[in-house]
Amino acid sequence: MRIISGSHKGRRINAPRGLPVRPTTDMAKEALFNILNNNYYFEDVKVLDLFAGTGNISFEFASRGSSEIVAVDKDHRCIKFIAKMANELDFNISAIKNDVIKFIEKVNLNFDIIFVDPPYSFTVDDCSKITSIVFQRQILNENGILIIEHSKHTDLSLLENFKYMKKYGGSVFSFFEPN
Repeated sequence: MRIISGSHKGRRINAPRGLPVRPTTDMAKEALFNILNNNYYFEDVKVLDLFAGTGNISFEFASRGSSEIVAVDKDHRCIKFIAKMANELDFNISAIKNDVIKFIEKVNLNFDIIFVDPPYSFTVDDCSKITSIVFQRQILNENGILIIEHSKHTDLSLLENFKYMKKYGGSVFSFFEPN
């Protein structure tokens, strides 16, 4: 994987083998950040990266100037790798080992952008649980956006707070906003 833009543009990051991850492709990531770039000044946003995996998305936000990033994953090897790379690249990323649902049920922070990249085996009901908690607990700021990356075989358009989706190859980004 590589960082597409910002202070570390073009930097390749090689994650250790055997991590239980499916990193967002460079093509999909570039398209996502083009959408976000039209709506946010990255220096001003607080980011929550759920199911952070290799930290691919967190590193991209940090390279573009976001200074408040929380990356959550339940796999200790993923968290260890994110923390190591954040230190190496001098990124302010808090890498937290936790179950995503437990984390969002208890967190007392608010975010402008919440990116969720669960395993493609996650069902619509699983994704619904995440969106429900985020909006009921008001973890997302008033002008914020929740983005869920999922398989093209999953349709999240009937979930509450759904706004639109964008397809890139086998991946789909579904966007949710507060009402």
